[in-house]
Amino acid sequence: MTPSAASASGPASACGSASASASQEPAAPSPSRGPSSPQDPSCPPDPSSSRAVVLDLSGRTALVTGAASGIGRACALRLAAAGAGIRAVDVDPEGLKALAEEVARTAGPSAEAVEAHPLDLTQDAGLDAAERAADGADVLVNAAGTQLVRPIEEFPPEAFRTMLTLMLEAPFRTTRGALPGMYARGWGRIVHISSVHGLRASAYKSAYVAAKHGLEGLSKTTALEAAEHGVTSNCVNPAYVRTPLVERQIADQAEAHGIPPERVVTDVLLADSALKRLLEVEEVAEAVAYLCTPAASFVTGSALPLDGAWTAH
Repeated sequence: MTPSAASASGPASACGSASASASQEPAAPSPSRGPSSPQDPSCPPDPSSSRAVVLDLSGRTALVTGAASGIGRACALRLAAAGAGIRAVDVDPEGLKALAEEVARTAGPSAEAVEAHPLDLTQDAGLDAAERAADGADVLVNAAGTQLVRPIEEFPPEAFRTMLTLMLEAPFRTTRGALPGMYARGWGRIVHISSVHGLRASAYKSAYVAAKHGLEGLSKTTALEAAEHGVTSNCVNPAYVRTPLVERQIADQAEAHGIPPERVVTDVLLADSALKRLLEVEEVAEAVAYLCTPAASFVTGSALPLDGAWTAH
């Protein structure tokens, strides 16, 4: 049986068992112990205390793709908590419904209802609809993605095309839809969820690496064109994040590298990271939140690595 990323994240540490689920939080410190010790970098943060960025998006609208799960869902929840109205795009209607219920439960009675857009961003009709949905958005977060791990000579051309459509053409289309309104209002924030693979390559991931490198170019070009209009465009570049996407690729990685699945996380996923843990979706969402703050108004055309020093090599 393929282990989940959570159960394969390495040896236990002071923060708890390696098999703890992502939803578990560290135990609260005893009041008698005084100030807590510094956070062990090998331990995931407590999601309930991870909102370090002060962000007010009241009256703003954010469109998030891939919003039904993983990083996209975390970004949608974080921006809703900051007061933004959420337009959520995903191929999974049930996931969008669950997101809407979560926003209604956590963002307070004054929060706007989530505007759900169940769309397939690999199809022309979905791309057209997503571009229309982006019209009027003040914040755009492109987080939809997928993965397939194969040697180039075995990579299905149709899968290569589909992945570039989802992870490069779809961000272009939503950016294209959002920019005129952002220009008219003199303010906008575009954040693409790229990857460490937008900055570095790995074997057996030709489509993913190509798409993410292309996304970096799209973001930089947007930054140059949009600067005079008060619009910024940046990429966030996480290493491996505890998401369904990562968990699903463990078996593919095991086959491609010829190793048992239980060795994939330690020997492949975390091999180049100095911090030996998976990143949490809340950490990525907080980086997105920072890029939407006034303090980040001069940050544009940039890549923000959340990679545990992977790119320090």
